[in-house]
Amino acid sequence: MDNLPELRDIHLPEYDVSIFPLAWGWWGLLCFLAGIWLLIKMMQTIRRSSAKLYAKRLMAQWQNVNDLRAAVKISELLRRICLQKYPAAACLSDNDWVTFLNQKASYKLDEKAADLLKNAPFMPDKNEFADTETLAKLKRFCQTWIGENL
Repeated sequence: MDNLPELRDIHLPEYDVSIFPLAWGWWGLLCFLAGIWLLIKMMQTIRRSSAKLYAKRLMAQWQNVNDLRAAVKISELLRRICLQKYPAAACLSDNDWVTFLNQKASYKLDEKAADLLKNAPFMPDKNEFADTETLAKLKRFCQTWIGENL
């Protein structure tokens, strides 16, 4: 039995078929989702930069202070940043704390500045602190660390 004469020819559409044959509603939804994604990225950038500005302002308050209070405040500031950015590292202490900080920065703490950072919160307030060079190294390290990690 020959059914070939009964088959109809293939009819092509009169217009070209689009590569993206989406309806207008889908295009609107796609633009809306892209706008939401862009808004979220902008908010993250603003939030990140405001945290960095806040930390640098706190650091600038202690820039001209050359006593033990500045080292204590630097230690507190680094801990506060770690609570926000690296929560697991906030519970580190002593050499583990210094090792963690050195891993996250290009400028490393030397032994004297590391000892000052570790021990400053526990030193008595009346302690005469005359090593301004070590404190300057600690301040420089903190500024570098903030710039690289926030």
